[in-house]
Amino acid sequence: MTSNCPELLRTQAAWRLPALLWLHLCALLLLASWLWPTGRGLWDLLDKQAFHLLNGSLDLHPVWAGFWAITSVRTFDLLAAGLMLLLILRKDWLFSQGERFHALFTFIGLLGALLILRVLFARLVEAYDWQHSSPSLMIDGSLRLSEQFPWLAEHMDLKDASKRSFPGDHASVLMLWGAFLALFARGGKLALILLLTLFLMLPRLVAGAHWLSDDLVGGVILTLLAFAWGYCTPFAELFASSMLRLANPILKRLPSWV
Repeated sequence: MTSNCPELLRTQAAWRLPALLWLHLCALLLLASWLWPTGRGLWDLLDKQAFHLLNGSLDLHPVWAGFWAITSVRTFDLLAAGLMLLLILRKDWLFSQGERFHALFTFIGLLGALLILRVLFARLVEAYDWQHSSPSLMIDGSLRLSEQFPWLAEHMDLKDASKRSFPGDHASVLMLWGAFLALFARGGKLALILLLTLFLMLPRLVAGAHWLSDDLVGGVILTLLAFAWGYCTPFAELFASSMLRLANPILKRLPSWV
């Protein structure tokens, strides 16, 4: 199977130093805004207001709370991951027959970069004591979905709290996916990708598993760095090309409707 990827998808296995430096600068400035006392005060205020708005809405109606409880279980995460992969692999939605597996392996390469950076960033977080608990564990009067829906908490691993909520790992994966597909989408498809990314980030925020800054600071920093090292260096392209060579015998045997 030959790849007919557009120039944007075929990342050229080259270093893109200006973009690499800009992404690192943006990540550094974002972190500085969170560490700077005045900026931290604004982030803390935004965190509390967002939490009270989102988590407080769970008291509006049992059906509303039930919806967010269902979207906060691990099974829903698997369904969301399946949808994310489907939008990459669906023929001629964003990528043609010859492009879609290249796109899939490129995205997996980006996820690999994200995983490596997450491990390194976690050490930095621990070293400088930036870690904190979820708002559901720190704010009195929080509405806990695990208490409202104990069956889901017991049997389906409902996520509404964590003692280590920074950074937002779940959000960083979603934002990396959204940023990657946004390179190729236009018009309604771009709007759909952005809205889907935002929607899939909301359950953890509504349930109180993460502060808003866990996502908009920690998650965005990881996304920027993963995009920098995955897409602005040879890493993702070399990974995708290697995987395509290995998978080519299997891909050639796939039925035409796949």
